[in-house]
Amino acid sequence: MRTSLARLLESPRVLLADGATGTNYFLAGLTSGEPPEFWTVDRPEAVVDLHRQFVDAGADIILTNTFGCNPLRLKLHNAQDRTYELARRAAELARSAVDGTSRPVAVAGSVGPTGELFEPMGALTHKSAVAAFSEQVRGLRDGGADVAWIETMSSAEEINAAAEAAIEVGLPYVVTCSFDTAGRTMMGLLPGALAEQVRSQPVAPLAIGANCGVGASDILVTLLAMQGSAPTLVIKGNCGIPHFEGTECVYSGTPELMSRYASLAVDAGARIIGGCCGTTPAHLAAMRAAIDHHANGDRPTIDTIIQRIGPLTNAAPSASVERPTRRSRR
Repeated sequence: MRTSLARLLESPRVLLADGATGTNYFLAGLTSGEPPEFWTVDRPEAVVDLHRQFVDAGADIILTNTFGCNPLRLKLHNAQDRTYELARRAAELARSAVDGTSRPVAVAGSVGPTGELFEPMGALTHKSAVAAFSEQVRGLRDGGADVAWIETMSSAEEINAAAEAAIEVGLPYVVTCSFDTAGRTMMGLLPGALAEQVRSQPVAPLAIGANCGVGASDILVTLLAMQGSAPTLVIKGNCGIPHFEGTECVYSGTPELMSRYASLAVDAGARIIGGCCGTTPAHLAAMRAAIDHHANGDRPTIDTIIQRIGPLTNAAPSASVERPTRRSRR
């Protein structure tokens, strides 16, 4: 059943976003160096199948197969002229997976970073970045996406270029960053500063938060640092820590670990909870059950997170994020 993220957020319930795209495609046969976006036209049945598996696992929000679908990323594969085509088709496929469901599910258009550095560190200008994102977002909108899901960002310049593109095209938007470098983004942005980065935009995001990063424990600590910065917070963490088993990259998180992560995320203030790299439909189903059966408790401390999820990869931030408080039941 088609719905919008704004409509879903009118309910007080905690929402479940989907899991990984690329790592699940690797399990289905994607090869190293092959852009996942090409599967939108080369293997559409596999794209729709993964969307349906996430919906069947309980996802309220599914993300399109368009993380790298901007001209600057597609240029690496001589496909920069296919941005609109691939984005629109990816949104259409996601819509087809949702339209046959009996419950409301929102389609979010995934918008990842360009991979380029902005002036003066690099050659990318604000104008060219907005143009690149706008082309992608137009395709997502025309294919039926309800919201631009701007994710894995690291710089204020890129966040604002993508947000400006979404506003220009007429889609509401969400912004999440990857705080994977000693508790900051690669470009030095702290979790608590994200809300300030989009404050100048004429339209505020529907939600802000964190995704990807270096593991479930670390992203939960990031969420603690963001509490109070926005009314609607998103957390979409990796399924444990990646490691190699022979030549295969494997994520350490079990469905049971991800269910504990989801429960802690509710108590830490997340309104939208999902999984990133390594998160399969089986992990997501465990997270759905954890959210649905969760009895709200105290805001977790860093020590609680470590005890229940495992050690941090990054050093913990100041103890100011550890003060536990009782949260009201949603």
